[in-house]
Amino acid sequence: MISLNTLRTKFGVILSVVIGVALLAFILSLKTEMGFTGQDPKVGEIAGEKINYSEYYNEYEQIKAQSGIQETDEQQSAMLANAVWQSLIAKHAIEPAFEQMGLTFTDAERIALLSGEQFSQTLYSAFANPATGEYDVTAVSQFLAASESNPEAAAAWAQLIEQLQLESSMQKYYGLVKGGVYVNALEVAQGQKAQNETRSGKWVVKRYADVADSLFEVSSSEIKAYYAAHKNAYKQLPNRQLSYVVFEVTPTEEDLAALEQEVMQVGEAFAAAEDVKAFTRENRNGSIADAYVNAAQLTAEEAAALMAGKTYGPVLKNNEWTMARVLDTKMAADSLGIRHIVLPYTEMELADSLLTVLKGGADFAETAAQYSVFTQTAQVGGEVGVMPFAAFTGEFAEQLATAKKGDIVKVVSGDAIQLMQVYRADKPTKHIRVASITYPVLASSATRRTAHSTAGTFTVNAKEGFSEAAATAAVTPRVATLVQGDRTVRGLLDSREVARWAYGAKVGDVSEIFTVGDDYVVATLTAIDNEEYTPVEKVASQIRVQIMRDKKFESLQGQMTGASIEEVAQAVNAEVNEYEGAAFGAYYLQGPGLEPQLIGAIASTNDKGVVSTPVKGLNGVYVFTVEEIADAATQSEEAERVRAQAIQEATVTQSVMQAVQEMAEIKDERGLYF
Repeated sequence: MISLNTLRTKFGVILSVVIGVALLAFILSLKTEMGFTGQDPKVGEIAGEKINYSEYYNEYEQIKAQSGIQETDEQQSAMLANAVWQSLIAKHAIEPAFEQMGLTFTDAERIALLSGEQFSQTLYSAFANPATGEYDVTAVSQFLAASESNPEAAAAWAQLIEQLQLESSMQKYYGLVKGGVYVNALEVAQGQKAQNETRSGKWVVKRYADVADSLFEVSSSEIKAYYAAHKNAYKQLPNRQLSYVVFEVTPTEEDLAALEQEVMQVGEAFAAAEDVKAFTRENRNGSIADAYVNAAQLTAEEAAALMAGKTYGPVLKNNEWTMARVLDTKMAADSLGIRHIVLPYTEMELADSLLTVLKGGADFAETAAQYSVFTQTAQVGGEVGVMPFAAFTGEFAEQLATAKKGDIVKVVSGDAIQLMQVYRADKPTKHIRVASITYPVLASSATRRTAHSTAGTFTVNAKEGFSEAAATAAVTPRVATLVQGDRTVRGLLDSREVARWAYGAKVGDVSEIFTVGDDYVVATLTAIDNEEYTPVEKVASQIRVQIMRDKKFESLQGQMTGASIEEVAQAVNAEVNEYEGAAFGAYYLQGPGLEPQLIGAIASTNDKGVVSTPVKGLNGVYVFTVEEIADAATQSEEAERVRAQAIQEATVTQSVMQAVQEMAEIKDERGLYF
C-alpha cells in the first residue's frame, strides 16, 4: 500500500511546490510586534477580494503540513510562499471563473480518472508503480481504504481530489483556448518557405556609435511625445527605492593570530585526549560523523594520518581550521547489495517469524511483496540496490559491518523494523568513523563590536543626512528597488528583515542596524512609487537613446545609397562583409549578430543582386544584397502545419494564465508581514 508520507511528498510536487521549509520563527509573535492585535490586516488583493493575514497564514500552514518537512533556508521559504500565493490566486480568481464558465467536475469524470480510464498527472504522480512506471489502481484503492480510519490520510485524500478537480478544469480551459487557435494557409506557406530556404550574400553597416551624438538634439517635448505614444511599455508594479550601506565585518590580523593560537592549543589537547568522543562533544565546534568512510573517500593527507591512527591537523582549509581523529574502526565491505522488508515497529512478533522462515529458505522477494509496507521496494521484491557501506549509519552500520553474502539481519530503527538480505558483499576493507573539530575563520567579538559601534554612529548621523554620513564613515551607499512581491533586497543575501522594514517605512526613515550574513547594514527609504506607469523622468535617458537612434537612422539612410553594395560601402566609409545561412527563423546572423530586423528583411527578399533599402537595426543601419537562395525542400506542407499549430498552442498555453492573473489586478502586500 502506498505510504501516507509518499503521497504527502508527491502531492507537494503536484502543487508545483518545491517544499522543504517552514515560516520564519517569529511569525506567531508577529501580530503583537506589528501592532495589530485583535485585527486581521490585509496582505493582498485578488480579483477585488481582500486576502487577510489569517487566510494567508492558514493556507501556508496547510501546504506546509502536506509536505511534512520543516524550515531549511530563505530560498525554499520564498518558493513555498510563492506556492501559497499561487494557490490563493487559484481559489479567488481562477476557480470562480471556471465555475462561471460551467467547467464542472462530474462523478463520472472522477471515476474515469481514478480508474485510470483517463490519464491524470495528479494521480500518476502520487500512485505510479515505480517498478513498471504505470498508474497503479490498486494503490489508490488501498490508500482510500486506509483513509477511512486515518484522519490524516482522509485529509490528504480530500486535498488530492481538490487538486484533481483543478487539474481537470485547467485541462478543459486550455482545450477551449487552444480550440480557438488556427494556422491559415498563408501562414503555412510562409512557414514552409522560411523553414526550407536559406540565403547568402553581402552586407554593409554604419553603426550608430560611429556618429557623434552632438550632431543631434533631443528635446524634452520629443521625449514626452515618445513616452505618450509608447506608454504601455512603461507599465510597472508598485515599488520602493532604498539606499543602504554595508559595514563589512572581517577578521583583523590580531583576530587571525589569536584564532591560530587557540586552534593549536585545542589541537594539542585533542591529540592527547584519551576519550575522543567526550572531548569532541564538549567542544562547541566538534562533530561526530554518523557514517564510516574508507581511504578512498578521504583526501590523501587525511587518509595518510587517519588510517594510521594519527591526528589529522590542525590545518587551514577553505577558510576553516580543521582537525580530526578516528573514533571507531570496522572491517566492512566497500559495497553491499541489499533487499529489505519494512514493517511497522509494532510488528515485532511478525518480524521475528519472517526472519525465521527467511533464514529457513523462504523466497525473500515473494515475502517482501506480501508483507513489506514500503510500496516502492515491495513491488520489486524488496530491491534496494547496491550501496556503499558509507551510506549506512547507526544500527544499520553495526549490523551490516560483519554481514556476508546471503546473511539476513534485523534492524530496529525509528518507527520501523527492517529485515535486510545481503545478496552481494565486496571484499572487506578498513573503514573509520571520524570525530572532527572545525573553527571557521571569523572576526572576533571585539572586532564585531567595533564594526557595530561604527554602524551605530553612522545611524545617528544618517538621520541628519544619509549621503553625508556615508561620506564621513567612508562607506559607499548602494541603491536597490523592491518591487511588489519581492521578499529580499536583490544583491543582498539574507536580507528578508531589510525588505520587511522597507515595506513599513516612510520616505526618509533610517533603519535600525541589520545583521546580514557576517556584516551590518543600515538603510534609508528614498522613494515610494505606486503609480501604474513608470514616470517619464525615470525613463527619459533610455527614451533619449531611442530617439537619438531614430534621428541617426534618418540621417544615415540618405547617405547609404549606390548602384552596388560596394558603392554604398564607399559612401559611408565602411567595409563590405559576407553572410550565409540567413533564415527567417534565425535569431542570430554571423557578423551582424542579434539583428532581427535585418534577418527578417534578408529572409523576405527574393530578388538576387538587388541593393536593399536601408534597414534600421539595433546597432546600426544596414544595407544588403542576396546573392544565393538555397531551397532544402525538407519541410512538407503538412509537417509545417503541424509544427506551426503546435507552436501556437504552446504559446497560448504558456501565456493564458499570465493574462488571467493580469486581469485579476492582483495586489501583493505580503512583504510587510511575511
